[in-house]
Order: sequence, then structure tokens, then C-alpha cells
Amino acid sequence: MKVYALIGSSGTGKSHHAQAVAYRENIDTILDDGLLIQGSRIIAGRSAKREPTRMQAVRRAIFMDSEHAEAVKVKLAEIKPERLLVITTSDRMFQRIADRLQLPAPTKIIQIEEVANSKQIARARKAREREGKHVIPVPAIEVKRNLPGILVDPLKYVFPRIEQGRPPRRGEKSIVRPTFSYIGRLAIGEGAVRTIARELAKTVPGVLRVIRVGVQEEKYTMRLGIDISIDGLVYIPAVLAAVQHTVKQEVEEMTGLEVQEVNVTARTLVLAHCAAKA
Repeated sequence: MKVYALIGSSGTGKSHHAQAVAYRENIDTILDDGLLIQGSRIIAGRSAKREPTRMQAVRRAIFMDSEHAEAVKVKLAEIKPERLLVITTSDRMFQRIADRLQLPAPTKIIQIEEVANSKQIARARKAREREGKHVIPVPAIEVKRNLPGILVDPLKYVFPRIEQGRPPRRGEKSIVRPTFSYIGRLAIGEGAVRTIARELAKTVPGVLRVIRVGVQEEKYTMRLGIDISIDGLVYIPAVLAAVQHTVKQEVEEMTGLEVQEVNVTARTLVLAHCAAKA
């Protein structure tokens, strides 16, 4: 396995430029902030962006936790990548990661200044310092699946052809706000979730009224209980399933939180059409 290192101080845009470097060097496996990424999928590890403090995030990124390090080592041995790109903040930090994961000496060390100009680096620093934005080099749907509770926005990219016969590459990376954000932790109130779920349920055909919405919150997930009044002339299981699907999908999209369950109960049936004719 050939190991490449992309090095730059915190907030200079390393993760943002990681895919461009990987494309240029023909690398399909990336190690970034505690995550092992292959192609567009997170295949092992735990993100440092999940940690509650900056110090714990650093420890996570350099694999100080033995179980974390072992899980990534086992996965690397399983997939046997030809090339691995390690993203880190300094030569010293790279060596600590290499020691923990038993990686070979780097084939090539790339400084962030080689792939990003001064304006791009300044823009990345501004986004980090003023808005608490970080980049994870995988699609938003992969971040939501693996890091529930972190707000995420997709960022599309296209790499132009760099050599004859090699097609342009299209893909997606994700902009996130981690727990240890520079501008504080974002909390979404239970009342706001109830209101969102209520309004979403009301949009489903066959739902006449939303009687109650209950929210049970856990660390990064939630369970919702919704009681509704339903049109007695519709196919009730289909309406309940539609409410489940709509509420789960849209609440996750709007809040970034994982909804583990949506339990929908038809508390009352109303023969609305018959009542209207009478």
C-alpha cells in the first residue's frame, strides 16, 4: 500500500480539496478525521466531528482510542487499497496516525499550499472561524446515515479531465457543523419538532386532523408518536404508512436528526364524505 499525506493547518480546506488530490493521484481510499472512506462511502471509523470538545476531537482524529484504531486497521487489511490518502495537520500528527495504524512511510507528502491558492485558504479559514463549517469528503446521504444529529448540506463538484482518455469526475461532498463548533452548539427544541411533524402529517391525503404529536428525544435520535383523525372511507393502512414516510423523511431533512421511529395511530374515524352529503 502506498500512503500519501495531505498536510495543512486546521481550517485551511484540506478536506475540501481531498477529492481533487485523490483524483489527481488516482487514490480511492481516504483517511480523514477518524473516518476511513472508500469511493463515496464511509467504511470504518468514527468521525472526530462527533466529539463534544476540540481536545476529544483531536484524540479521535489521531486514533488514540485503541478500539477505534483496531477497527480501522482491520478494515484496511480487508480492503487492501493500493493507495491511501491521509489528511492531517502536520508531519508530527501524520506520524502519530501512522504509528497507531501501522502504516508505511509516505510515498508522497502534499502541502495544502500545493493544491489551494492563498485566496482559497483564506476563504476556508473564514468559513471555519465565522460559521463553524467543516467538510467531509462523502455525499450528504452518507453523512446522515453515519453521523445522525449533525446538520449537513451537499456540495456538488466536477473535476475536469486531467489526462487523455480519463473522463471528468462528478461527485458530492458535505458541509457540516460539528458538535464542537466555533459558534456554539445548535439545539432544536422539542416544540419545534412537534410543530414540524404536525404540519407535515396534515399534508397527507386522508388525514383530517392531527390530535397529538409526542417526541421522545435521545442523544442523536428521536422517536415520534402521532395520533390522527382519519377519513373512514380511505384505505387506512396506506394513509398511516404515508404519514410515517412523510414525517420521517422530511423531519430528518429539515433538522439533520435521525428519526428512529414514527408511530402513527388512527384515534378517530370520520365518514367525512357521508356527513357532507347529508
